[in-house]
Amino acid sequence: MTPLFSRSGTGRKGLVTLICGALAAGGLAAAGVTALEPGAASASSHREAPLISGTPQYDNTDLYAFVSPDKPDTTTIVANWIPFEEPAGGPNFYTFADDAQYDIHVDSNGDAQGDLLFRYTFKTHTKNGNTFLYNTGPVTSLDDPDLNITQTYDIDLIRLKNQHVMSKTKLADDIPVAPSNVGKASMPDYGKLRAQAVYKTAGGAATFAGQADDPFFLDLRVFDLLYGGNLTEVGRDTLKGYNVNSIALQVPNALIRESAKQPIVGIWSTTQRRNAQGYYSQVSRLGNPLVNEVVNPQKDKDKFNASQPAYDGQFLKNVTNPELPKLIESIYKIKAPAEPRNDLVDVFLKGVKGLNQPPNVKPSEQLRLNTSVKPAMHPKRLGVLDGDNAGFPNGRRLTDDVIDEALQVVEGELVGSKNDLGDAVDKNDKSFEKYFPYVAQPTAGSRGKLAKGTTAGTDVRSQLGDALQPAGASAGGSDDTVLIAASAASGAAGILLIGTAFAWWRRRLQRPY
Repeated sequence: MTPLFSRSGTGRKGLVTLICGALAAGGLAAAGVTALEPGAASASSHREAPLISGTPQYDNTDLYAFVSPDKPDTTTIVANWIPFEEPAGGPNFYTFADDAQYDIHVDSNGDAQGDLLFRYTFKTHTKNGNTFLYNTGPVTSLDDPDLNITQTYDIDLIRLKNQHVMSKTKLADDIPVAPSNVGKASMPDYGKLRAQAVYKTAGGAATFAGQADDPFFLDLRVFDLLYGGNLTEVGRDTLKGYNVNSIALQVPNALIRESAKQPIVGIWSTTQRRNAQGYYSQVSRLGNPLVNEVVNPQKDKDKFNASQPAYDGQFLKNVTNPELPKLIESIYKIKAPAEPRNDLVDVFLKGVKGLNQPPNVKPSEQLRLNTSVKPAMHPKRLGVLDGDNAGFPNGRRLTDDVIDEALQVVEGELVGSKNDLGDAVDKNDKSFEKYFPYVAQPTAGSRGKLAKGTTAGTDVRSQLGDALQPAGASAGGSDDTVLIAASAASGAAGILLIGTAFAWWRRRLQRPY
């Protein structure tokens, strides 16, 4: 078989097409169970289903789980929401939803049922409702009065047995969220705000919630009819420059695994949304990446997002007889592996035998991690395929190139069709941090060039405040008050001008409104 694109030279310009298939096929294949249970779970990605694409605050984008490289007695879980956050997308920047439950589920024994549930719930606070501003001046701390819109969150640890609540413990209360990175004038030291948002709980856990650079790297332009057969277009990181809202949780391995003898856990994240009657229903779920984005047909996508791992069997045919390899064969003449694709079921629904497959496993779509495998000193982006057992599909690290890995597997790497496929995007555009929460800082809204005549050291707020200060105002007046008053005055003048023009226009037309 001729590779679609290789790892070197011009032939490496690959197809993101396969990308989605791999991960999708992998994550989605769920074992033989039957009915759908509303309000449960499923898997998602960036805008992958009709309903969730219209409600980005509730949309899981990616899930990561790995043994912490600097604290190997702990596991770090990173779950992201809100795809394609444009950094300059104000004045209403990006917040977690107040009417949602953001849940991280842990299956400690491989029975496709959650044993632990870490529930994050958020609350939004507004200091001054009489201004349109997200912040009224430079923000130097999370409790800065100039940060007008803030969020806090609680974490509850819920222990379950056969999906019944056995106990509920409050792990954290009223923890501040790191804000959206408005820009350099508004947040001159965003790293300081990020550090203040890291909170350590009792029992050795740590948590973070806030904006981050989207860590997923890939060429997503596959949806243009598989590039229309033109592979010269691939190799661009489609998510470069976009942010997400991230929840990171670092917990002791002993807390989430069944025992030292059974260290393998399954992890997935979900979002539940409260309806008008006050009841919560699940609208999004994610385990392995890209499951619902490519492998499921349109008729199954919303249903899948309302399902849970134990009921994924209804979607099994989408995995054992995937659509993507057939499309690739028809366009690029790369022969699709023979069906049914039981190799995908074994790897993605059960875990790799001898590595991250729990004993007596019940096949289901989860991100499975063996917490006893030590972090690699020099991680390889292809993980297990390249002999690095600390990487995907044994959990998922931020640096794992899951697209290339999954692409190679979905095109038959494990059934004799050796290939070297990839999407020509091998790493994230930003470097990840070495310590918790590991995700890179978000791109700032003011990432463009400075206006002509200004310098990076210009104190924008002080100059603006001096320029807009009303005549006769005391020199010791509040800068915030000056800025807000000036904004209001400018707005009033604008409204007056528009109103005058509108009245003139109506008289010209001589028709009442």
